[in-house]
Amino acid sequence: MEKPIFLKPVFQERIWGGTALKDIFGYDIPSEKTGECWAISGHANGESIVLSGEFSGKKLNELWRDKRDLFGNHSALNFPLLVKLLDANSDLSVQVHPNDEYVQMNGKDLFGKNECWYVLDCKEDAEIILGHNAKSKEELTRLIEKEAWDKLLKKTPIKKGDFIYVPSGTVHALGEGTLILEIQQSSDTTFRLFDYDRIDAKGKKRELHLRQAIEVASVPHILPKIQPEFVKEGRNRYIKYLESDHFTVCKWEIKEKAEMKKKDVPFLLVSVINGSGTLYVNGFLYYINKGDHLILPATISKYSLEGEFEAIVSHP
Repeated sequence: MEKPIFLKPVFQERIWGGTALKDIFGYDIPSEKTGECWAISGHANGESIVLSGEFSGKKLNELWRDKRDLFGNHSALNFPLLVKLLDANSDLSVQVHPNDEYVQMNGKDLFGKNECWYVLDCKEDAEIILGHNAKSKEELTRLIEKEAWDKLLKKTPIKKGDFIYVPSGTVHALGEGTLILEIQQSSDTTFRLFDYDRIDAKGKKRELHLRQAIEVASVPHILPKIQPEFVKEGRNRYIKYLESDHFTVCKWEIKEKAEMKKKDVPFLLVSVINGSGTLYVNGFLYYINKGDHLILPATISKYSLEGEFEAIVSHP
């Protein structure tokens, strides 16, 4: 099948969610507390469904299981990546994610949770929590027990267009007024350190996971160095933000026709974040617009793009 696979997003309501996914992307969201759009997902907690074509109505992991040739016969048991849009209408909890080894020994997920963020939009003074100041597990534990958050947590200002890598073990949180695209391993395991003493709709505080968070937290915190690589071809620009053991993340900025070849990559996950254009594959034309999410499977080796649009593109 030399055709792109367009996917229907799954929306998740969150205590910190809002309406930005409707306001900016035009999605039909379930409520004014919609925090997440699981755009490309094979995870059981919110699985994408194919929108059209030969596999219309099938879940992504069905394709992964039954049509593995579409994905270059990748060896992972389940679809390995998860692409989300997050609307942080208020602060997210301070949390930390485990690595593969910890989850496989102690958890229900198949994968740990390394992730990265591309800032789609944010308020003028937006910031994130990224890392901590503790020099040892003992100091980390002591500051958490004292709830000395101002002393423990590192805050970083952000702006639209920033790219942030958040490896497993990193203490982190998105701040209020932030809209991001997140690419992560396909995991829903999160250990909360602090949730601002918020209560949910039932009047209860959300569960914290202090023991697990301390166990998996990296100490001391070392900020990963990100060195984007820029390639300009005519008026088009391509940025490679990250190439890690778990995923590679790029950005396409398309302004004129581009002839593309998929080299040494089993499949591509494409999320259109601005503008619109066309995708040509094997003589067929497909319209792509802001808010669309699709997979270019292994069966597509050559394709062309036209229009004016930006997309975040990733692969395992």
